[in-house]
Amino acid sequence: MYRNILVPISLDVDRDGPQALALAELLADEGAQITLLHVFEHIPAYVESYLPEDYLTSRHHEITEELSGMIRDHPTAELQVTTGHPARAILDWAATHGTDCIVIASHRPGMQDLLLGSTAAKVVRHARCAVHVLR
Repeated sequence: MYRNILVPISLDVDRDGPQALALAELLADEGAQITLLHVFEHIPAYVESYLPEDYLTSRHHEITEELSGMIRDHPTAELQVTTGHPARAILDWAATHGTDCIVIASHRPGMQDLLLGSTAAKVVRHARCAVHVLR
């Protein structure tokens, strides 16, 4: 069905990244590219000044190591870690890299999500490609 699938991965415990990757594989055409994308949110400068000097570098490495285990058995998947606002970074990545489908895991919405909106909701509203949301 799809040739270039983006699977945003959150390390929150209530998200199911492996299930999103499995769905992406079901939706993928033979030889399709699947990209797992983790967005590392910017840390405000006033907070960053209190962190150890190598915190961002070491955290980036830890995230990469953790997510590398998820793609180990998936030869067509690649991993990317970027920084920014999650919804905006996902949408920008999809637009820049010719993504034709986004598979994103979401938590069950609560009252705060009705007022603020979740990353998945923003991606659904603004993506220019198909979006599959897993709950």
